[in-house]
Amino acid sequence: MMKKFAATLVLLMWTPFAFAQDLNYGENGFLAEFEIDAAHTTDGVNYQISASGEAGPYGRVWLSYEFTDKQNNGESGEFTGFAWTQNGEQFATATLQGVYRRKGAIFQMYSLDMVSDGVINIVSGEVDFVAKTMTFKVSPLN
Repeated sequence: MMKKFAATLVLLMWTPFAFAQDLNYGENGFLAEFEIDAAHTTDGVNYQISASGEAGPYGRVWLSYEFTDKQNNGESGEFTGFAWTQNGEQFATATLQGVYRRKGAIFQMYSLDMVSDGVINIVSGEVDFVAKTMTFKVSPLN
């Protein structure tokens, strides 16, 4: 009876790993660097920022984010946003959604972004509000 229980327990513990999917980063990753243009709050709880900069193949990009803390963690939360890009005569838009956490003076962000050209980008990076900078590693999700 004990051996059967142990075997079942091992099987149950192994099953999630057997069916887990790894995120498959694309080969055309790039660095995106932005300067924070404005930051504000209207309620002292949720914060909005806008930023602009260069993002690899997308060229010039304008971003807007809204940061919330729906779980009341204080040091972390979630965000949504929107991006508009222009590279020569090419235009694209994107929806941005992810999570953030504060590490000292720096905020770390992790995002999955859906671009109007059908690409889904995986994004991770850091925000320094004092320096007014946002730096991200971006990679298409395969």
